[in-house]
Amino acid sequence: MNTTTATASEPVLKNLDRLIPHLEALYKDVHAHPELSMQETRTAALVADWLRIAGYEVTTGVGKTGVVGLLRNGEGPTVMLRADMDALPIEEATGLSYASQVTTTDVEGKTVPVGHMCGHDMHVTWLAGAAALFAQARDPWRGTLMVVFQPGEETAQGAQAMIDDNLLDRFPRPVVILGQHVMLGAAGDIAGSAGPITAAADSLQIRLFGRGAHGSMPQASVDPVVMAAATVLRLQTVVSREVAATEAAVVTIGVLQAGTKENIIPDEAIIKLNVRTFDAGVRNRVLAAIERIVNAEAEASRAPRRPEITPLDRYPLNLNDEAASQRIAEAFRAHFSPARVHHTGPAPASEDFGCFGTAWHVPSVYWFVGGTDTETYAKAKAAGTLNELPVNHSPQFAPVIHPTLETGVEALVVAALAWLAS
Repeated sequence: MNTTTATASEPVLKNLDRLIPHLEALYKDVHAHPELSMQETRTAALVADWLRIAGYEVTTGVGKTGVVGLLRNGEGPTVMLRADMDALPIEEATGLSYASQVTTTDVEGKTVPVGHMCGHDMHVTWLAGAAALFAQARDPWRGTLMVVFQPGEETAQGAQAMIDDNLLDRFPRPVVILGQHVMLGAAGDIAGSAGPITAAADSLQIRLFGRGAHGSMPQASVDPVVMAAATVLRLQTVVSREVAATEAAVVTIGVLQAGTKENIIPDEAIIKLNVRTFDAGVRNRVLAAIERIVNAEAEASRAPRRPEITPLDRYPLNLNDEAASQRIAEAFRAHFSPARVHHTGPAPASEDFGCFGTAWHVPSVYWFVGGTDTETYAKAKAAGTLNELPVNHSPQFAPVIHPTLETGVEALVVAALAWLAS
């Protein structure tokens, strides 16, 4: 048990109860005013003002809309805490009184709804709360706290954008980088593990070329719709027939687009897919299999041109450092009790959080905080219906504010004090 951390956390967290009404107001404000990736200007301004009031050195516009706050408190290590700020192009269907009604223009010029359906509004609030508490109680800790509000996680742009904007040269090198995510799970519980914690992800666009014709004259065409359908079905065999049972991979077709009218065979079709893996070798095999199948189906259909395969975005595999993970787990068990701290395997979701630790060559740790009403979660678990509960990216995803809010703030404080406690 890390008794130093446990002792230091009490005075740092003593003001949390008084802070909660302000944090709840901030959460509802951010939730009701979501912003798409790399467009988080309003959210960035809110957190920048919050940090200035707390006494932080604040730098805005890092990687376009990122915000970095520094709180120096004597000699000691630098610890970085990170939260992502962006929302999704999803129409919210939670029915909450503070639900988003926002629409905006995306990068393609389309009008889209916007909703915080992944929980980044909660992440922003957690980090704002932890930042304020550290500023209000400086005696129990020494060192520098660096808080990073990152844009563009949902598009895998933000972390790298901040790094490309000379983050490593402009700010002190941390000894550890810490982050967390609200997920399906009993509110108030925490889960994590050493090693792989979130999957690598590759998104691809495949453009298949055919030859258009009248719907009544298919013999004059090379039908890209049939080509695309055959490709989609064959791609389902990549995981089932080319990945061993002891390995893991996911291949998901998210977009299949072709044609404009029922009696016109179009010239081309578009497939967009996503791959999740936990091992570099598996990733390479899966991507190679996708390319092989796509080209073979096009050749079998007598396509006039080879398909175009275009990478869309890529997330790295997130690896939790072994020693740092153990250090945090001990601090969590001492603060929350072992019953609330769980071991979990890697999640198939993906994150660009790991880019920071890789760039700085320092350990990083990422964990999950439950956001589901405890009674609802317990009943669904007992009934075997957990898969029916709203998850991240669902229009109905809505973490319960309490105790999710308190738990996330406490977790960031306790984890950071595992290095900063004096």
